[in-house]
Amino acid sequence: MSEPRVLSTREGYDRWAATYDTMGNWLLAFEEPEVDRALGPVSGLDVLDVGAGTGRHAIRIASGGARVTAIDFSEEMLAQARAKGGAEYVNWILHDANTPLPFRSGSFDRVLSGLVLEHIDLPRLRPFFAELRRVCRADGRVVVTAMHPAMFLKGISANFRDETGQVRPRSYEASISDYVNAALGAGLGLGRLSEHRVDERLAERFERARKLLGWPALFVMELRPNYPAGNRTNVHGGGVT
Repeated sequence: MSEPRVLSTREGYDRWAATYDTMGNWLLAFEEPEVDRALGPVSGLDVLDVGAGTGRHAIRIASGGARVTAIDFSEEMLAQARAKGGAEYVNWILHDANTPLPFRSGSFDRVLSGLVLEHIDLPRLRPFFAELRRVCRADGRVVVTAMHPAMFLKGISANFRDETGQVRPRSYEASISDYVNAALGAGLGLGRLSEHRVDERLAERFERARKLLGWPALFVMELRPNYPAGNRTNVHGGGVT
């Protein structure tokens, strides 16, 4: 089997856009309910989706009554998003999340970044988290999900197949401690961290996930811009919560 072709993250996602929603990616299905749980009720809230891709979260959140702004650096991914039903209720912006966000401080009640972290190089992690914190209101919440770093031990990162074979948008290996320390160093408080393993229910829905049964696949951080001092971090491991 030939080695996958590694492209820049932007070029990779531009090429992936046409099939991103139709390839049966089990990690997306695994993540979605965890995002909804972590965000909580969103009706009437201002929500920012950082790295929105094809709008898989943004449109759903807008349908829940939120005022949603969604950014991504891939023109092709955003083109797919804008073509979907309900897209008219989202403010779509082409922007690279590796650079300062184009919003005033304290603009949003919820800030979401779903499955983006593996594409942020280690030196950029703290500035990335600092921007999420800056644009979130003091009483708001930042929700970040990521492919569990244990997946790298299996040689797995974001990938897809096209006419040339397997393609991987550029990813960067990191540990949970790298992510958590970057968030804390950016001034965010860790309200809750959960780790989620592939279980039988997921394997029954997506046979491709069965080879990872029992393996950590996803982790979720709920972060607070103004977290009260003295609160203990609530860390959850093991199965799906």
